[in-house]
Amino acid sequence: MTTKRLAIVTGASRGLGRAMAEQLARHGWQVLGMSRRADDALRFEQWRVDLADAPAAALKLQAWLRAFEPSRFAEAVLIHNAASLAPPGSIDAADDADTSAALRVGVEAPVLMSAAFLRATRPWAGGRKLLFISSGLGRRAMAGAATYCATKAALDHFAHALALDEALHANGARVVSLAPGIIDTDMQVQLRSSDPARFSERERFAQFHRDGLLDSPADAAAKVLAYLARPDFGSHPVADVRDPA
Repeated sequence: MTTKRLAIVTGASRGLGRAMAEQLARHGWQVLGMSRRADDALRFEQWRVDLADAPAAALKLQAWLRAFEPSRFAEAVLIHNAASLAPPGSIDAADDADTSAALRVGVEAPVLMSAAFLRATRPWAGGRKLLFISSGLGRRAMAGAATYCATKAALDHFAHALALDEALHANGARVVSLAPGIIDTDMQVQLRSSDPARFSERERFAQFHRDGLLDSPADAAAKVLAYLARPDFGSHPVADVRDPA
């Protein structure tokens, strides 16, 4: 069997997703990045797709994967990192279109993309993994972020149930929903710059930044990919990158 490895990364044009895709490509992985915008500076294959239209994105991915020979890759990984950021605040003050997009990208897209990945790669001989980028806010509620908390909690429970399904297959995929720690991304900028009258937790996020507690996307990506490479990956379907080995 070939030693070539394949990684599909959603939200790969910036932040953590971009850093993970770049690091995987540098380590010899064949990488497919999926995001709403492309960047010619990135040295891996990119698709411009809107994951708010998850059925179309999933169908395209499934067809692309089915074109490969079952023995083409020693390992294949789908990393769902994409998220749609909505302004923080109470749900009744939010724009319904923003809320709907966040739910489609944060829940519908990973479910449908996972289904497409599993259908297309079921005959493959190599190892397969599904990695969902979750958050501590999927496990601890926070005022002003109800939709975000809901999408990440849904990812966690989906991963847990999906892992049970995959355990019934002879070469089932290993599944983890992983909290990556606190990262200096666009979301952090949005939270610490928000109106304190709408978002009561603003000062806490500003303090994270002042105290230097935020990982850079590159550092966070290295930690996530180290977790992906762990031999016990999948033994705990809901995990945190800061969990001890």
